[in-house]
Amino acid sequence: MAGPRSSFLALVAQRCPRCHQGPLFTHSAFNISKFDEMYDDCPVCGLHYEPEPGFYWGAMYISFAFSTGIMLMVGVLLYYFAGDPATWVYVTTVAALTVLFAPLSLRYSRTVMLYLFGGIHYNPHYVGDTQLHDTTKT
Repeated sequence: MAGPRSSFLALVAQRCPRCHQGPLFTHSAFNISKFDEMYDDCPVCGLHYEPEPGFYWGAMYISFAFSTGIMLMVGVLLYYFAGDPATWVYVTTVAALTVLFAPLSLRYSRTVMLYLFGGIHYNPHYVGDTQLHDTTKT
């Protein structure tokens, strides 16, 4: 099964940035106890998912941007569609939605971090029947 050729679609599907086939995470985002577990290496092409120790610490800033976006969007929607409710409504709604979306925020912040700052690019030689298994783990 060939993965998406578009890097954007592979990012959205949380697939390996090099082959666009292998999954990044071992479990579903809905598995509350294991939603953050990642494969060490791509099961398809063997790419090591952590380019350097502590690489995903930078994903905290991306996660912060996602949380800020959620807060702004919820605040604007409440203001316009709920008629500027009381402050406790804003705080409760924003807090609940931020906690609810935390697993997705973490997963996509790590995925974006790997795609944008991992120095890994799509390589069509790892797609389909012509895939090669890299033992050097670039």
